[in-house]
Order: sequence, then structure tokens, then C-alpha cells
Amino acid sequence: MTINDLKIGDSGIISTVGGEGPLRLRFLDMGLIPGTKVTLQKIAPMGDPIQIHLRGYELTIRREDAKQIALKEGLE
Repeated sequence: MTINDLKIGDSGIISTVGGEGPLRLRFLDMGLIPGTKVTLQKIAPMGDPIQIHLRGYELTIRREDAKQIALKEGLE
């Protein structure tokens, strides 16, 4: 399961962060690190991008990027 699979209002805990090189470092710099709880807040009218809430702030990312961030299974 990835952030991309969440429905509005659903939450999950990041297990792994994918991507390579600068992309992965950018994810980590934005606070998308393993163990962080994320909640899907909004989806744009055309379906991309999505807005997530983590660490007390909102972050907007593309769905393609959201597919790179895996969540732990068995959580709400």
C-alpha cells in the first residue's frame, strides 16, 4: 500500500521511501520519513495532485510521487 492508495480522511504510517538520488532526498527533506503518520486531506478536481497532512503541516504532491512512498499494512 502507498500514499496513492489512501482515500480522503485515511491515514497511514510511512514504512519506506522510494525514488532515487535527488528525488528520494527531496522526499526526506519534506518530512516524508519512515515512522511518520500521514493523512490524505484533499484530491484535486482532476485527480492530481493530492494534499496530505503530516508533522503539523499540509504537503501537496503528485500521485506519481505518492506511489513511491509505501505505508505499513494493517493500519487505518
